[in-house]
Amino acid sequence: MNRGAITQYIDVAQLLLYAFWLFFAALIIYLRREDKREGYPLDSDRTSRTDRIVVEGFPRTPEPKTFLLEGGAKVKVPRNAPDLRPVAARPTSPFLGAPLQPTGDPMQDGVGPAGYAERAEVPDLTLEGTPKIVPLRVATDFHIAPEDKDPRGWPVLGADGVSGGTVSDLWVDRSEPQIRYIEVAVASGRRVLLPAPVAKFDVEHEVVTVQVVLGKHFDGAPVQSNADQVTRREEDRVSAYFGSGMLYAEPGRLGPQV
Repeated sequence: MNRGAITQYIDVAQLLLYAFWLFFAALIIYLRREDKREGYPLDSDRTSRTDRIVVEGFPRTPEPKTFLLEGGAKVKVPRNAPDLRPVAARPTSPFLGAPLQPTGDPMQDGVGPAGYAERAEVPDLTLEGTPKIVPLRVATDFHIAPEDKDPRGWPVLGADGVSGGTVSDLWVDRSEPQIRYIEVAVASGRRVLLPAPVAKFDVEHEVVTVQVVLGKHFDGAPVQSNADQVTRREEDRVSAYFGSGMLYAEPGRLGPQV
């Protein structure tokens, strides 16, 4: 009898199958822990400013890890910092997880679809280290094609046909040459950013139409701290404000459509 032939006594294929199962289970647990570096630990609905109740689930949240960012900046995740911004909404029912009903102006208060993450107050940068999204008055190497009409000066109309302001400039993405925002000068003298995807250029009538908000809502849009650049958090706020108009701009949009 050949004593070295262990395959006569052990099912190697079965051992390999068990080893694969163990490896795959460990891989799933590892990946599940790593994806908890953003957004975890969760805050319970019962969390208050003085008593924070966290929910981790299985597997638990990993230990903080430091990541190096462009420009030498560092970030440690998970941050484990609670978001204690006041929520201008109340539960519609007395049970945990009940839907929230806004108590004020949801578009202004950042409730529901108008909510935004507290991203860094720094602009996205190009590979050269310059702000990526800027107006044409800054990106002087960009221009509107001669065969296209220049929309600057055109009125911007809301879903009700009321003018919310006029186009004062266009904001371009230097990394992916395209229009990201339309700068709108409103009646109060403020200049707000309108996401280009929600706007339609009516070349025939030389107007810009927007269906997600009404004319009166442009004056309430967020304004960036620097008139010639926009930070990541400000971008989220702008997108959240106009995106929430799909639901909150008119009372009739909250109800069923059929």
